Amino acid sequence: MPEIAEVETVRNTLKTRILNKEIKDVDVYYEPIVENNLEEFKHHLIGQSFKDIKRRGKWLIFETEKYYLLSHLRMEGKYFIKGKDEVKEKHEHVIFTFKDNITLRYADTRKFGRMNLILKKDLENTECIQKQGLEPGDKYLTADYLLQKFKNKHIPIKTALLDQTIISGLGNIYVNEVLFYAKVYPLKPAQDLNVQECELIVQGADEIIREAIEMGGTTIRSYTSSLGVTGRFQQNLKVHKREGEKCLVCNTLIENIKVGGRSTYYCPKCQKEKQ
Repeated sequence: MPEIAEVETVRNTLKTRILNKEIKDVDVYYEPIVENNLEEFKHHLIGQSFKDIKRRGKWLIFETEKYYLLSHLRMEGKYFIKGKDEVKEKHEHVIFTFKDNITLRYADTRKFGRMNLILKKDLENTECIQKQGLEPGDKYLTADYLLQKFKNKHIPIKTALLDQTIISGLGNIYVNEVLFYAKVYPLKPAQDLNVQECELIVQGADEIIREAIEMGGTTIRSYTSSLGVTGRFQQNLKVHKREGEKCLVCNTLIENIKVGGRSTYYCPKCQKEKQ
């Protein structure tokens, strides 16, 4: 699944390729991906151009003169840039054709991705944006903020950190890495974390995401930005996907457990169950 670093990589790459190109046509081949009325969706985009591409958490925000096109890649969403005459692939569900006959194609094998065109003035009142928590690196993301959010939360800290209303943009890969950085056992109840552990989570999230963005994200299994960019941060992963390998800190074998149905990699020595 693309997480904050991968979405940021896609955003930065698209900005170099499609800004200010007039949209000549929009074709939608799988209607549920678009949450708007299709005719209105097309009408408000044709003749416009993307002036900028922003991001909020894992949401890409394509800006036109009056509208924002919100796009969430979910599990397997990818963007391709191709010539108009190139054959449409099976899983290319939304195609934007620009006046210069270049196309931006949204592909999604699982069809979980979503698009929603909204008026720019409505951005902050849109439910999916309203629900976003603070992002790694935000000056307001502090230990005190986390302690307040974790208050009375009996769920495992691994599950709490996947909650996008608390920290926006972290997914399974980076939560595993952040918990290793903070030396916190993944099943520890969120409400039991202390100030020092929360400070390390804040610091780890900031450092890990900044480095991951610089390296183009993490290419795991089927995910790639599909725009000629391959993430290199997988080379720096300390625990994720390293089950049975030696911990880079203490040489203990990395273990893999399920937390809330998600594969959770951790070092049983560095991240002791009881501290």
